[in-house]
Amino acid sequence: MKLDELTTESRNAASTTIDQLSTLEMVKIINQEDQKVALAVEKVLPEVAQAIDQAAERYQNGGRLIYCGAGTSGRLGTLDAIELTPTYSVSPDKAFGLIAGGKEAMFHAVEGAEDSKELAEADLKKCNLTDKDVIIAVAASGRTPYAIGALEYGEKVNALTIAVTCNEASEMNRLAAIGIAPVVGPEVITGSTRMKAGTAQKMVLNMFSTGIMIKVGNVYQNLMVNVQPTNEKLIQRSIQIIHEATGVEQTTAQEYLNLAHNHVAEAIVMIQGQIGLADAQALLNQHNRRISDVLSEIG
Repeated sequence: MKLDELTTESRNAASTTIDQLSTLEMVKIINQEDQKVALAVEKVLPEVAQAIDQAAERYQNGGRLIYCGAGTSGRLGTLDAIELTPTYSVSPDKAFGLIAGGKEAMFHAVEGAEDSKELAEADLKKCNLTDKDVIIAVAASGRTPYAIGALEYGEKVNALTIAVTCNEASEMNRLAAIGIAPVVGPEVITGSTRMKAGTAQKMVLNMFSTGIMIKVGNVYQNLMVNVQPTNEKLIQRSIQIIHEATGVEQTTAQEYLNLAHNHVAEAIVMIQGQIGLADAQALLNQHNRRISDVLSEIG
């Protein structure tokens, strides 16, 4: 598909005079266009759910979440991976981003890197990609060679391939095992896909990674129970989570956090089941660390 045929590259009739408007009128147009993004994402929720289910299964069985992209899309994927470490204590070797041009490209444009399928394959070979892994290729246009190369190599090794684009009839959407393509329409500034397309990709990636974390037991009710209390702020957050989940006083929550060697999930199960640490650990391991399932068993 030619560049001028892409939805993300077409002109937006609502903003053709934006350079002549007052600042308030300008931001009103941007805001009105942004409101369309969530509605576009709503239309692809079945595909997002399918991606979560299949990726969570692979992740639970030792697979990794590997985000691949170039420019803004590559940065958004890398950001999604990075944030799983402080939020859910996911090891950086279990979820990470590959961006065309390498680490330097996070902060500076690396010209030409996004045009190489071979570079994506080389980057994935360095990671020893296997059929347990999940490739999440991100590109607003759906035609970025680096992202396409990641999908093609992922398919060769039978990794799960997922595409996140904003053009439904794109090559990436066709190549991926699961294509997620919220069509947000033309940008306020023609071709500036860091705007609506970037927002849509961020929303999809947030749902995708959060959904996996819920599935693999890192969330109980709506609480982050795999936080690692490595500083004073996180210790207090852990105590608050235990308090919220169980209703015990904060002093009691702190006592159980200590007894559980700073493991929030174990502390919650110990309190709710009135059991010791070893039993709590065994039950969590039996139930893939899903606290709700553990508590259902022990009644």
